[in-house]
Amino acid sequence: MNIVLFDGVCNLCNTTVAFLIKHDKQDQLRFAAQQSDAGKNLLLKYKIDSNFKSVILIKEGEVFYKSDAVIEISKLITGWPKMFQHLSFVKPNYRNWAYNWIAENRYKVFGKKEFCALPNQEWIGKFIT
Repeated sequence: MNIVLFDGVCNLCNTTVAFLIKHDKQDQLRFAAQQSDAGKNLLLKYKIDSNFKSVILIKEGEVFYKSDAVIEISKLITGWPKMFQHLSFVKPNYRNWAYNWIAENRYKVFGKKEFCALPNQEWIGKFIT
């Protein structure tokens, strides 16, 4: 199972999860907010710093962070978002500079919730609880 750990209070992150669910036609992704019990347990299990500001992909037991996670996720989805896998041709320090800039400004630009949003009934099976 491929697991995406995301910031559950971030509006950009929640919108991105909805986008990924829509493009996960082969049902390869599961999701957990980093603030949820399931997310916290996965952070502990894989020895991931809970203060790490990144989307995290756990794919076949391997952990991917930042732009590497984006690239690996794009390999698993369908449609035009697959184009993000071609970012692998850009040096990681450049990719991660852009990623870090977005991560640092996501609350200012997109806002945040007071608490993690619950998935709707249609998506409940996509989330690890």
